[in-house]
Amino acid sequence: MISTWMLVIVMLVGSSNGASSGNDTQPCARINTSSLVVPLGSRVTATCVIREDCPLGQDVHIEWRLVDELILSSPAANGSNRVSTIVVPSFNRTSAELTCRIKPSSQVLAGVVIQAGYPPEIPQNLSCQTNLTDSTLNCRWDPGQRVTHLPTKYTLYTEIRDLNTNNTYELPPDIHHHSIPRTDFGLFTDMMIYVKAENDLGEASSAHIVLEPVCAAKFDQPSIVQIDVDPKKLGCLKLTWTLSPHQEWLSNYPVNLEVRYKTAGSDQWSDPPIPVINVKSSKVVVKPCHLLHGTQYLAQIRVRCKQSPWSEWSSSKSRVTLETAPTGRLDSWVKVSRNHTSKNSNIQLFWKPSKQFRGNGQNLTYVVSQQKLDGERGRICSTSEKCCAFQLSWRTRKVYLRAVNRAGKSPPTEIRIYKTKDYTPNMDVTAVPLDDRSFLVQWTAVVTSSLTGYVVEWKPLLKTGLCHTHFEIVNKSQSSLLITGSFEPYKPYGISVYPRFRDGIGPPQTVNAYLRQKAPSAVPKLEIKKTWGSYIEIFWDELPLEQRNGFIKGYKVFYREENGPIKVVSADAENRRVILKDLNSASLIESFMMVSTFGGSLNGSTIHFEIKPVDSVTVVILVTAGGVGLAFLIIFIVLTCLSKTTTLKRRFYPVVPDPANSSIKKWSSESTQFIHPSWDNNEPNPIYLSHLSFLDLTTKLSKEEDDIWSNSLEETSDLGDSISGSLFTPTYSGSNSEVVPYATVLCSSSSNGPTPDEHPVYLRSESTQPLLETEESFSPKCYQNVATNGMPRHDCFFGPSDEDVPGGKKDPALIWDDFPFLHALAMNEMEND
Repeated sequence: MISTWMLVIVMLVGSSNGASSGNDTQPCARINTSSLVVPLGSRVTATCVIREDCPLGQDVHIEWRLVDELILSSPAANGSNRVSTIVVPSFNRTSAELTCRIKPSSQVLAGVVIQAGYPPEIPQNLSCQTNLTDSTLNCRWDPGQRVTHLPTKYTLYTEIRDLNTNNTYELPPDIHHHSIPRTDFGLFTDMMIYVKAENDLGEASSAHIVLEPVCAAKFDQPSIVQIDVDPKKLGCLKLTWTLSPHQEWLSNYPVNLEVRYKTAGSDQWSDPPIPVINVKSSKVVVKPCHLLHGTQYLAQIRVRCKQSPWSEWSSSKSRVTLETAPTGRLDSWVKVSRNHTSKNSNIQLFWKPSKQFRGNGQNLTYVVSQQKLDGERGRICSTSEKCCAFQLSWRTRKVYLRAVNRAGKSPPTEIRIYKTKDYTPNMDVTAVPLDDRSFLVQWTAVVTSSLTGYVVEWKPLLKTGLCHTHFEIVNKSQSSLLITGSFEPYKPYGISVYPRFRDGIGPPQTVNAYLRQKAPSAVPKLEIKKTWGSYIEIFWDELPLEQRNGFIKGYKVFYREENGPIKVVSADAENRRVILKDLNSASLIESFMMVSTFGGSLNGSTIHFEIKPVDSVTVVILVTAGGVGLAFLIIFIVLTCLSKTTTLKRRFYPVVPDPANSSIKKWSSESTQFIHPSWDNNEPNPIYLSHLSFLDLTTKLSKEEDDIWSNSLEETSDLGDSISGSLFTPTYSGSNSEVVPYATVLCSSSSNGPTPDEHPVYLRSESTQPLLETEESFSPKCYQNVATNGMPRHDCFFGPSDEDVPGGKKDPALIWDDFPFLHALAMNEMEND
């Protein structure tokens, strides 16, 4: 049924021309329309009629307006200018005012408000839920997706057939829910419920539902009383449960139950849960089975009655199933490096359960052994972790890994020890984060016939424990892997890809990756390294890894002089130094650093410094001090050289004897002290005597002549000739040869030192001059050396000394006969005296 709402606006043209009946004023015009509420977008027809007795005159012209929009009218069928009709082909406004007016003054004669919308949709998703606490039945529904733009009222109908009772609940417009009181329904009696929607354009009713109010209730959270193991069945548990204390009066009423479980430490519950239908909490024990042996499980339950909403999940209870020995094999990964200090190899062994492995028990331990048979002998390590580091002989080729629990041990997993190969392929490894839990690792495939697969390894760089390493083994046809785990944002991870060959493992290629990045947690401290002129070199230390929060993209140093513009100098992540240029001296400079990652930037604190000016006085002082110091150094070197002239000459030039000043009688410390000066005054000067030579001696030796040794030296060219021509030279006849080698005297004693312990040494001369002839064979005897310090020295060079001859001293004549050299020396000394 469509109600007509009409708003008529009557405008009197003039109070004098209006018709009145008592105190009532009648309108001059009215608007007739088919309906004031129409479907949105439908056709609308309207007619404006002016009363004949309305004093507007004969020449009247009517115009139409929809709100402020002018609408053309069609002429009236009877040709009267007091009647006008319009047609709106599509009324697309939800509400608008239509008026007729007089031209040209646009004075309003009459008007109506037209509304448009849609009829109501069929209510959807009607549901009713019983609240057992306040004993009400709460129903709600969905009015539909389309908006009607018209006021729509809803009416809720209930019918209890067993009691022949009907109830109707009319609701205000646009209300989509209602609570039925406890007096209008029974908990254990079925009832039918539906809802009807109605507006000016139509009505619609929802589907009928039939429910039992007790089964329309959402039960409170149940609880698990106890979990036990089934001693007769491996992998089974027994659950005893109950309803909440407020609903224990329903314990004998059958309900539906669901059980879900998960292993300890897992985040995923079993899906779908295990359903249990029509059970009573006071009698039925739930037995979930097909569980892993020796594994700790957590269980939860929830309940509902027929199609009522599920209750909330109960709190968790845990229990361990019966244990059995571990089964299946373990996946392993071995890293080998050579120990250069011994003939052993460093081994790092990692493992994890394969898809077939079952621990079947709690407190698993893992044993690594060199022997396949079980036993203490050959055991390398035993640990509850999933890694182990040890050393093996480089000859060892395999080890064995077992999992152990209280019920037994798993079969051994054979692990081959492969050597590291030098072959390093270029794999171009990249790691890109996909979401909050995973990285996509990609690499270039290795093209070689000996390739058997790859090992992808990852570990957190801020954790140093060996067992934080994770790995995945992939076949050789793969070139990418999605790795998942409990990755932390803003923390660095090292991801490596190892190629595996038939005879070894290749070196890895490693990249660092962040799941997410942000600005660093700190900024390095700026330090001044060097200052010169108008330049300052600033450096800083590398930011610790735990404070970076991402890859360092670069550094920027902002600085400005007092009241000057801000300048910026940049540095990359590797070069941690910048130079500030063109600075004015004696001005205060402020600076700070900004360090950036690919996730953000952070500014450091501001530092202040200044460049001290260097004035002309300071420059003159520095230059003068440097010049004076250099002059003193040069003078010191020159004086040192002058004071050590003789020493330097003996260092750099050889000592050449002067034949003109030599005399055989001057064999003393005074004659050799200058020739061979001592470098240390505390040590005695050595006397060097070389090549003893005798010059020509004439028959008469005159004191007026020059030194006979010097003259003879100039005139004599050969030592042998001088001696053979001498007056005091006795003849020598050797039975073996006409030439006899001479002797050379070497003396190293000092004139000022004590008498040396060693005797002078005579070396055989290379001369071939004949010696004096004598009937006796040459047998040199002892002779008296030159006096030293006023005391004669007695050394036996060629035979026994005087003290060795029986009867005292030997006849001096024998000395001269046996030693012609000494004879010549004696004669020369006598002449000089």
